[in-house]
Amino acid sequence: MYFRWKPYVPVAQRRQKAERAVAKLKNSGRALAPVTAGRGAIARTFWGKAWCQNLERYSDYSNRLPRGRTYLRNGSVIDLKIAAGEATAQVMGSSLYRIQVKIAEVPAPTWDDIVRDCSQSIDSLVELLQGQLSTSVMERITRPGTGLFPSPKEITFSCSCPDSAAMCKHVAATLYGVGARLDTEPALLFSLRQVEAKELITRAGEAGPSVQKAPVASRILDSSQLANVFGIDMVSLEMKAPPVRTAAAAKKKAPAAKKAKTVVSKRKRPGRPRR
Repeated sequence: MYFRWKPYVPVAQRRQKAERAVAKLKNSGRALAPVTAGRGAIARTFWGKAWCQNLERYSDYSNRLPRGRTYLRNGSVIDLKIAAGEATAQVMGSSLYRIQVKIAEVPAPTWDDIVRDCSQSIDSLVELLQGQLSTSVMERITRPGTGLFPSPKEITFSCSCPDSAAMCKHVAATLYGVGARLDTEPALLFSLRQVEAKELITRAGEAGPSVQKAPVASRILDSSQLANVFGIDMVSLEMKAPPVRTAAAAKKKAPAAKKAKTVVSKRKRPGRPRR
């Protein structure tokens, strides 16, 4: 007896089925986190793009990735949740399928190398998550094999669909969904790899003193700007202050007190009476 594939479901019909499934799950009290992507690139920020580019580097995934992109753009990923080392999703195909993707933890030596190489160049967690660091730092973090992104051997997945392929289109849509989600929540990448992004900053002091950067000229306020900001008269502050006289200096410069002289009045003694 041969297994019979379910008939192909057109995109419009699949969208309608996805909308009905979402409404049904919401009515039952289920909180959903759908992922959508329009035409063009799946992701538009640094971390989302880097995730998708990493996926597309692997020939193991090349056959199913295009169908996964189509499913994501059609709104078939009605729910995607990302936690430590795991991503779970519900994807609408011929039926509603459940997907689980497990991502291995970054090996401790690899993470230590990343921290050692990058910590001195990262001043702000915000800059890191926004991908605003130097090109050399971002290339080190995303380096194939020794960076933060997983290789195929570090990714395991399962889907409730009947497709026996190594990677089905529903799993591919889920993996692309992770890239789209990183556009708005880049910290989830560190959660997936089970490492703390803050270590790149907190451990910076362990490697030695960091180089102090000169302030940017545009961030230095002149006197007139300070007067407007703080409501003070800078003219009076710029006048030369009178010198402070110490106690020793005061004592030294104080006029010496004149000793009072005892004046003895010379009185004529009364003469003897003449005889």
